[in-house]
Amino acid sequence: MKIDAVVLREIQMPLAHPFVTSFGKTTTRRILLIELQAEGVTAWGECVAGEHPYFSDEMIDTAWLITESELVPRLLGKNIAHGADVPALLEQVRGHRMAKAALENAVWDLQAQVENVSLAKLLGGTRKRIACGVSIGMQDSMEAQLAKVETEVAAGYQRIKLKCKPGWDTAMFRAVRERWPDILLSCDANSAYRLSDADHIAGWDEFRLLMIEQPLWYDDFYFHSELQRRIHTPICLDESIRNRRDAEAALSLGSGRILNIKVGRVGGFSEAIAVHDVAQRHGVPVWCGGMLESGIGRAHNIALSSLPNFTLPGDVSASKRYWAEDIIEPEVTADSAGEITVPTTSGRGFAVRVDRVEQLTVRNVRLTS
Repeated sequence: MKIDAVVLREIQMPLAHPFVTSFGKTTTRRILLIELQAEGVTAWGECVAGEHPYFSDEMIDTAWLITESELVPRLLGKNIAHGADVPALLEQVRGHRMAKAALENAVWDLQAQVENVSLAKLLGGTRKRIACGVSIGMQDSMEAQLAKVETEVAAGYQRIKLKCKPGWDTAMFRAVRERWPDILLSCDANSAYRLSDADHIAGWDEFRLLMIEQPLWYDDFYFHSELQRRIHTPICLDESIRNRRDAEAALSLGSGRILNIKVGRVGGFSEAIAVHDVAQRHGVPVWCGGMLESGIGRAHNIALSSLPNFTLPGDVSASKRYWAEDIIEPEVTADSAGEITVPTTSGRGFAVRVDRVEQLTVRNVRLTS
């Protein structure tokens, strides 16, 4: 597959509802899209880097710069046999995993279309349907928080994840658990706590949480292993797992009992599959985390979630939870059982609404060899 051209686009999409985490409030997403042209086919990738370097050291503006100046020139004009060949072409550039993932994932999408197979099948997926959970940001009041949970429980989602931080945790967990004693419930701290909070965090064991996601430092798994020994609730690692080596080290240390795999965070499908395989070998379940993706990134997450060790409900929920109008058709929907059907058609399985993308585009550049 010879890469003829790559188009970088920034689109700006207003969220249907503000999303609040320990990092702050997001109301509009600036998203870098990759449009890859080769073999008479157009494939798409999405860079999940945020507006600010808060979740990771990447942000959309650094991703745009590194993609245009360093990454795309390494692909243009190249004959690439497989999506898994892309990491080797980009490895001279250190870091910038989210930028790399957008390009690599677009090549996997291209290959799936050229070979006329679904992206899920090309990745090695085996699931026909995936279980969906939702991530609920922090609301302005307890009443609003409970109302938000009620909406998602009524929609049938199989796992509710609550964003938390010091001062917005124990009382909120108690209120939700008392109202819904039997739902599958988890929390996500996004590194808002320290090991000195261990006794406070241990108190959450009473709420029978599925997991506590990344409670400590974003780049740590040693102190997470200390915390895991002091609490019963499983720790799930997110930000600190950048690649298969991190996964191997963290699981060997006992830093957590669950892994969240975000394809952008680990640098693309190839590394995501490798992390999946490490966890499976350790007998540790994984799930797919979300980064407020548009429908393009959401389609890629669905395909990844079809791999066999994705045994826990992920954050791959319906388009309408985040967007009044998505950029794909059909939009992603979840059924009343909280499941999404994995597409079996060629490529990602969702057509890109180019007219909608054009409407939302604020800058673009076309690069050719």
